[in-house]
Amino acid sequence: MYNFQSTGMSTTHEVIIARHMGMKVFGISLITNECVLDCDSDDKANHLEVLAVGKERALAVQKLISQLISKIEI
Repeated sequence: MYNFQSTGMSTTHEVIIARHMGMKVFGISLITNECVLDCDSDDKANHLEVLAVGKERALAVQKLISQLISKIEI
């Protein structure tokens, strides 16, 4: 049985639970911004940047997922 679900930053936890339930899992992530690691930095996480990158890469991600789904043997 294959289940496709949109996931967020909790992907790891969702995969652990899905595997515990016997589900087959394939995960894919799109990195949309750089992580700000320095607490003293003036850099801030930027939601507009995340939205812009997501919109910019949407077609490529759709194409990749369509190709992957077409190769699944049921």
